[in-house]
Amino acid sequence: MAERFSSMYSVDSALAKVLQQRRQKLGALIESPVLLWSGRAPSKNFLANQYSFRASSHFLYFAGLPIQGAAICLHQGQVTLLMEDVPDSDALWHGVSPTRQQIAEQIGAIAHYPLSHFPDYRAAATIPVQDLWTRSQQSQVLGRSWQDATDLQGIDRDLAEALVQLRLVQDESAIAAIQEAATVTVRAHLAGIHQTHSAHTEAQVRAAMESVLLAENMTTAYTSIVTVQGEVLHNLYSHRKLQPGDLLLADVGAEHPLGWAADVTRTWPVSGQWSATQRAIYDVVLAAHDACIAAIAPGVEYAAVHLTAARVIAAGLVDLGILKGDPTTLVERGVHALFFPHGVGHLLGLDVHDMEDLGDLAGYAPGRTRSDRCGMQYLRLHRPLQVGMVVTIEPGFYQVPAILGAARQQAALEDCVNWERLATFEDVRGIRIEDDVWVTPKGPQVLTAALPTQADEIVQLMHSSPVG
Repeated sequence: MAERFSSMYSVDSALAKVLQQRRQKLGALIESPVLLWSGRAPSKNFLANQYSFRASSHFLYFAGLPIQGAAICLHQGQVTLLMEDVPDSDALWHGVSPTRQQIAEQIGAIAHYPLSHFPDYRAAATIPVQDLWTRSQQSQVLGRSWQDATDLQGIDRDLAEALVQLRLVQDESAIAAIQEAATVTVRAHLAGIHQTHSAHTEAQVRAAMESVLLAENMTTAYTSIVTVQGEVLHNLYSHRKLQPGDLLLADVGAEHPLGWAADVTRTWPVSGQWSATQRAIYDVVLAAHDACIAAIAPGVEYAAVHLTAARVIAAGLVDLGILKGDPTTLVERGVHALFFPHGVGHLLGLDVHDMEDLGDLAGYAPGRTRSDRCGMQYLRLHRPLQVGMVVTIEPGFYQVPAILGAARQQAALEDCVNWERLATFEDVRGIRIEDDVWVTPKGPQVLTAALPTQADEIVQLMHSSPVG
């Protein structure tokens, strides 16, 4: 039992210190008790056939361990654990589990109670979780209900704002875990690049990548995107055959066992050779990627970083004859969004889109709301960068038939798009290049820099022997 306990539920002295610091910081920001639930794994077809469990990120941030079916009360820097002991009969199916007392000792709880004996927590603030079983329990204990976590009121809203203030900036423990996830993610992408020359389907490349994560006891931080249909931004299907001339877009990121995420995208030619048009567009996207990373510094507005990507892409497409006019004016008109419709990135942390369960509360500074301006409405982060933030940088180029088809019908765009020239780039369906960047006092530190971005380096990797 001791071996399973130490490997499955382990908080070392360094993590224990970090957890205590997080709890104390929360206690300084909010006076009321805070009650956070871990959640429960949903079932597939029948109750005992469960999906993999993933604890609520808000719970993980303060508990440090992914404990299913538990809650913690945080008040004045102290934590109380609430959970049921696992019945002895469960050992037949899952082995011996640690007791509630043992887990309480691990996380530094001052007290522990079974869920069936909840003290009176009606004055506690909370964040609603996703699964319906826990949501019902929350409502019963706290005497109130919620539609979702994007419209919180009263003390719950106060808690959400406090969580944003704490989690916007990552501490050393978080950075170390994100770096571990990033390192494994880089290895996964290298495996996918090497696998492509012998693979016949997207799924085979995806399997090679995800097997690296599994071998390191990690999972995916989100559903992997490994597709030759790169113009479909969240293409979650991997059944297509790989054909010469295709570009393969792989957006795959590892999740650390304690929940911290990495998020990386690379695009490469299935055949191991870029066509002239593919290479030309790739270099435009890479130029935007590099310019954005170079622009990252404390105090810089993330929206300005996004607009840097937009202007570089617009200028590159003007140079290629696809767009016509002044790049700055094209961006002001939103013309670049025909090919780069999304924001340049997002916060990264315990969630791959960190704290987006709170809507735009984390991504948008107080007083700011989403723009309806073309090319800006999908911006996920609109606040000044701070030391300790981790963000993604992921510019792209996509030929989305629905977007381009509608645009071609607009007379207002006739003066800025050369449709005939664009037709010569039909073998470029989607390209995205994404890295994870830590904002430091000295500027940007790319946590995924070990994975090449240069077009020549990527194809060289495809033709080289795998390492390790």
